[in-house]
Amino acid sequence: MGRVVLVTGVSRDFGGRFARRMAAESSIDRVIGVDVVPPRHDLGDVGFIRADIRTPVIAKVIAGQDVDTVVHLSVQSSPNEPGQPGGRTSMKEHNVIGTMQLLAACQKAPGLERLVVKSSGAVYGSSSRDPAMFTEDMSAKRMPRSGYGKDVLEVEGYVRGFARRRPDVAVTMLRAANVVGPSVVSPLTQYFRLPVVPTVLGYDARLQFLHEGDLLNVLRHATLGGVHGTFNVAGDGVLVLSQALRRIGRPTLPVPTFAIGPLAALSRQAGVKGLPPELAGYLTFGRGLDTARMRSVLGFSPAFTTAQAFADFGRTVAPSPVPRPLGATASTASTAGGTHG
Repeated sequence: MGRVVLVTGVSRDFGGRFARRMAAESSIDRVIGVDVVPPRHDLGDVGFIRADIRTPVIAKVIAGQDVDTVVHLSVQSSPNEPGQPGGRTSMKEHNVIGTMQLLAACQKAPGLERLVVKSSGAVYGSSSRDPAMFTEDMSAKRMPRSGYGKDVLEVEGYVRGFARRRPDVAVTMLRAANVVGPSVVSPLTQYFRLPVVPTVLGYDARLQFLHEGDLLNVLRHATLGGVHGTFNVAGDGVLVLSQALRRIGRPTLPVPTFAIGPLAALSRQAGVKGLPPELAGYLTFGRGLDTARMRSVLGFSPAFTTAQAFADFGRTVAPSPVPRPLGATASTASTAGGTHG
């Protein structure tokens, strides 16, 4: 018999795309998608069950469907994600309490063999004290105190506890770099689409990106392969923020302060709803992920580099209606050698 895979978060575009892709795999017998709201898109051969992972009903779904593989994609990065009800309080309950209930259900499922969790590089935070590249055994130099970053820290802690209690289950956590691509809608992609982009004066963040297609591919690879461990996942290379903005023709508005708060405030005023504090920090200090284990242990190589992933996203960005200053295209390019200028 083929595998039975349960995917959380299928009502969002990416979760639905992943579930449909897994349903087409010959080695998978059935794919069950769960979410708190019905999907607005066609799930094809994926069986949908409306269920809130914050409640014990998820245990009945896993047991009743003979699930052997769980792929957890429903950790929300923003309280303003399309189709997701509620604000920050609801987001935290869904992320943290929902993960706890899901893992409790997995704990009681004797037939469970694999658990794949999409985590984030946000677990490392962003600060002026960061190393050039974070490896998986490093922790944040400045722990995220709120928002998505704090949620991810808590989620990962619960997943590690589950892995200790169920050593028979192959647990894979994927710490993804910021995802970009033609169909990605997020606070980060909204930021890059602003007519004039606020930046922090004196800082030029080093950025790494993961193409949405590579995120689909690495999740498929982890689901089918069942490799135990935690892995950074990002495209090769880095771009500094000034390079990225020049490549999409965005004029900038430098903020004359080193504080992160004004960047978030300016972005909200310009139309980016809910720019999370950890993202404002990322756009100030940047972050680098070492991906050696992704290649050597997980056995995965992204098809897109950081620059190629951003270029693919950039093709969907409309020209700014604000003219760029004379000589902007010839301005000196920053190097990617440091976390900030």
